Amino acid sequence: QVELVESGGGLVQVGGSLILSCSASGPIFPIKVMGWYRQAPGKAREFVADITKKVPSGITRYADSVKGRFTIINNARNKILLQMNEVEPEDTAVYFCSAESDRTYWGQGTQVTISS
Repeated sequence: QVELVESGGGLVQVGGSLILSCSASGPIFPIKVMGWYRQAPGKAREFVADITKKVPSGITRYADSVKGRFTIINNARNKILLQMNEVEPEDTAVYFCSAESDRTYWGQGTQVTISS
């Protein structure tokens, strides 16, 4: 059974930093792309960032709202990090990890709350 596990969520003040981690395990085909999405209360899930895992690996994309503040990192074969800097109240959401291989897999999500 394929499993994506996120960690690192929590409460942080405006302007602070946070690191999210996601690891994929189980009988998963080679992963092409891993990424992060988020869903705020009452809103649809939205793209945050992703990074390629297969050659050419390390190619990143970011939503305009986080560009320059968030960094997605390939940490290991099936693991990624999301470095969140200069966080804003609008970054409050449940953050979901995704992995694309033969299909798209999702984690259960981790709550990030930004306090002002």
